[in-house]
Amino acid sequence: MHLRATIRRQASGGDVTETGSTLVEVALSSAVLLSVIFGIMQVCLALYTYTFISEASREATRYAVVRGASSCTVAPTFPNCNLNPTSAGNPIQTYVTGLGYPGLNASNLTVTASWWSPSGPPGNTWTTACTVSTCNAVGNAVSVQVTYAFPLSIPFWKNATVNLSSTSQMMISE
Repeated sequence: MHLRATIRRQASGGDVTETGSTLVEVALSSAVLLSVIFGIMQVCLALYTYTFISEASREATRYAVVRGASSCTVAPTFPNCNLNPTSAGNPIQTYVTGLGYPGLNASNLTVTASWWSPSGPPGNTWTTACTVSTCNAVGNAVSVQVTYAFPLSIPFWKNATVNLSSTSQMMISE
């Protein structure tokens, strides 16, 4: 008698089918929840990376500013003294990749420097891009843009790359 009641209860949609549907609901909702949690973690890592990119652009600008036209006369052994747009290679890129920020892949990093001549008295605005070797004179400005290709990886979502960028500009004062 007890066996018949159990078979009748299972056949009429009793406990067994409800347990299975609950298991499927938990699996689907936990997959969505975990995707959202990992997505939030990826966005936090992108913000963390942007903080380092901003710091790197400021450091690179300071590096270029102190290597103006008179930097070789002060200390001839100063590395990369008299830095300007015609300098061989990209010493600012080399400097930024050498900073060694944690979690950043140096191959995803791009550094672009540009020198600007003032359009009025020194300290006003810089609207004229300078391309000759005398761009590192006092009163001119250096602008450094650091770009990082951040690999965004969220479960159940297509992998993408987000370009994070920060620009810093300073005037050459010595």
